[in-house]
Amino acid sequence: MHSPNQAQLQIRDRPVQLNPKKLLLTKWTAVKVIAKQKHCLVSRVLQPEDLSLPITEIEMEAVYSGNKQIIAWRELQDAERWKQGWL
Repeated sequence: MHSPNQAQLQIRDRPVQLNPKKLLLTKWTAVKVIAKQKHCLVSRVLQPEDLSLPITEIEMEAVYSGNKQIIAWRELQDAERWKQGWL
């Protein structure tokens, strides 16, 4: 097994580039698991009432419990909170 090179480390440390319009049904893993809610998916992208305004929020649904919560979609770019995919 080899250690990651400098280029791989730089890519890993960059924030995830996301388009809020393409987030629907994407899968995410919470870095810090709370109440067995580790794997989530984007169940809804919330459109603002004024369609000229940008999308700011999404609904995340925990796969295990079905619990839903509204979060700012930009929170998904925080690597200390979320990893893309189900890991």
